[in-house]
Amino acid sequence: MVTNSGSWTGFLEKCHHLGYKESQEGVGTPERACALNHGNQKNHHGHGSGDLTQQLQPLRVVQLSDCHLFADTDGKLLGLNTQFSLDKVLELIRLEQPNPDLILATGDLSQDASFESYQRLDQALADFNTPVYWLEGNHDKPAPMLEALDTQRERMSPCVLEVGNWTIVMLDSTIPGEVPGELFDEDLKFLDQSLAHAKGDHLMVCLHHHPVPMECAWLDTQVVGSASQFFDVIDRHDRVRAIIWGHVHQEYDNERNGVRMLAVPSTCVQFKPKSEDFAVDDTNPGYRWLDLHPDGRIDTGVSRVEGITFEVDFTVKGY
Repeated sequence: MVTNSGSWTGFLEKCHHLGYKESQEGVGTPERACALNHGNQKNHHGHGSGDLTQQLQPLRVVQLSDCHLFADTDGKLLGLNTQFSLDKVLELIRLEQPNPDLILATGDLSQDASFESYQRLDQALADFNTPVYWLEGNHDKPAPMLEALDTQRERMSPCVLEVGNWTIVMLDSTIPGEVPGELFDEDLKFLDQSLAHAKGDHLMVCLHHHPVPMECAWLDTQVVGSASQFFDVIDRHDRVRAIIWGHVHQEYDNERNGVRMLAVPSTCVQFKPKSEDFAVDDTNPGYRWLDLHPDGRIDTGVSRVEGITFEVDFTVKGY
């Protein structure tokens, strides 16, 4: 974990441009809690941050991650056209989830951090006519991402979403210019305060990097550096029901101290589970759906594109 004086500077690099301010205690505090019912945005179950008692049905959440788009729609990652694979995943989502309540895009949305790639993704997800919340991944860069998503700044991490009986905390686990993840001291304070002051009966935390080992040796060098401190915070709040992340390009579903731990496949290339060295898997791209029930139960699953063979270069040993 980063505990030196650079932690505050690092945290400010990640969140100051997103509308957060320094309090008198030196803690980054949110100026608002984001709600699902934004203006004319649809709200299927008639609830929002103002009235948490009326959630009668599960909230259907779609998580997609690690799109690795390029400015050029012909751009390829490890031989795979990432725009093509994303389009196929979105077709699947439209077929299976025509009316999601919420979409979570959990980082590494662009491979080249181009304005054009973020803009195309924003336009594609706008077709669902439902709120989208955005995490930054290690391949993303704040400036072009903010420029492309300018009207959605309040939906970019770090932020807090109150919806129905649930509070969702979006954390930025990136270190500018680095691949591994980290939650700085002020990130952890933000998390602790957000969980303590949450209006929802049930809480979910989202970040890009994995906070637990994946039994994938090369990937596990990139686990959030402050994972033990992160779980110290989580363990203080018994309303936390789930933690979800991206980055690992593979499915994961486990439990820790009663908290569901979930990772999602990439919308492009998949990484081979339990591999010692970098290795690409032959499973197809996909997404995760979650039903967040009013009583705190979670139903979830992963759905993958079928009937298509995606061209991937399995000989590449890194990217």
